[in-house]
Amino acid sequence: MAAPEHSETAASEPGRRVLVVTNDFPPRVGGIQSFVHEALRGLDPAQILVYTSSYPGAEAFDAQLPYPVIRDRASMLLPTRRLRRHVVAALRDHQARAVWFGAAAPLGLLARSLRSAGAERIVATTHGHEAGWAQLPLARSVLRRIAGDVDVLTYLGEYTRGRLASALHGTGRLERLAPGVDSDRFQPGIDARVVRDRYGLGQALTVVCVSRLVPRKGQDALIDAWPTVLRAVPAARLLLVGRGPYENSLRRRAARRGVAGAVTFAGGVPAAELPAHIAAGDVFAMPCRTRRAGLDVEGLGIVYLEASACARAVVAGRSGGAPDTVLPDRTGVIVDGRDIAAVSAALVGLLNDRPRREALGRAGREWVETEWPWASVSARLHALLQS
Repeated sequence: MAAPEHSETAASEPGRRVLVVTNDFPPRVGGIQSFVHEALRGLDPAQILVYTSSYPGAEAFDAQLPYPVIRDRASMLLPTRRLRRHVVAALRDHQARAVWFGAAAPLGLLARSLRSAGAERIVATTHGHEAGWAQLPLARSVLRRIAGDVDVLTYLGEYTRGRLASALHGTGRLERLAPGVDSDRFQPGIDARVVRDRYGLGQALTVVCVSRLVPRKGQDALIDAWPTVLRAVPAARLLLVGRGPYENSLRRRAARRGVAGAVTFAGGVPAAELPAHIAAGDVFAMPCRTRRAGLDVEGLGIVYLEASACARAVVAGRSGGAPDTVLPDRTGVIVDGRDIAAVSAALVGLLNDRPRREALGRAGREWVETEWPWASVSARLHALLQS
């Protein structure tokens, strides 16, 4: 199969070869995985070597990439002596002089060894879990060591920057590197009829949530809100896309609330089908909330922007950096994910007001196109690695 085309950006200019060390890489599904993969699409593939974890289906996925991928035997990479030997060998074999840690913690602890092996420039990217680490004394000391060993520690938005800055006390250099959106892949013209037919949605007004099924994401709040939604919008449907450890609990919750017939669990779907699943909804909602005293928090929430790119009005939770992905009352609504009345009101208001939700969707699409292009992210990453 032919390799995918890569955009021509400033990131394709010659420079240091780059070793990417990451636990998070497709075909494993998730926000960090998408971030790493998409950001690399704008770099020169001749400069890149990825060292990542093993995962089912990886061989077929890697065969389509224009750069080499080394899969470690472990499904979860930890900064052990064994892994240190392997990544140092990869750095030397690739003659790389720059390193990008797709997630700073914990693999950024390898930075010192890679520096000794010849790395001239090291960038480590933080996400939501590093913001959680910043709350714990021992984990905070690990973050400080990583920040001191790398050249740049990147953050997603102002929320994560604030958390990190308060923990690092001036150690290291912080620079913003937020993800982008593929506005060609996620776009308003997607035909979602096949998806709607698959789940028997018919012409019903539908709210869709695409995310891992874990407590932080707020699928339970959507289910708790659904009796109120049905009283105001009879026959409305809730489509939950994703898999995770919370699924059985959510199914039982839907049964207890008497809404099981109106809630569809789609399970995990291939990445290629995600745009059509988002487009199958009239509204996108994920009322996430911060948990565990700030340790479990939404770093950003790229899926909100993907929904906006599909011209869907968004209901987002007030957790961590999630509000950075919504322009309040211009592209969507921000709610307290623990306030079921507020979640219900937001959903009912949008489902019953087609002109408003369509206006929010159009504004969201325009915002994503102008402010969240992947080409800018790749160029920014290139500059950080080559500076």
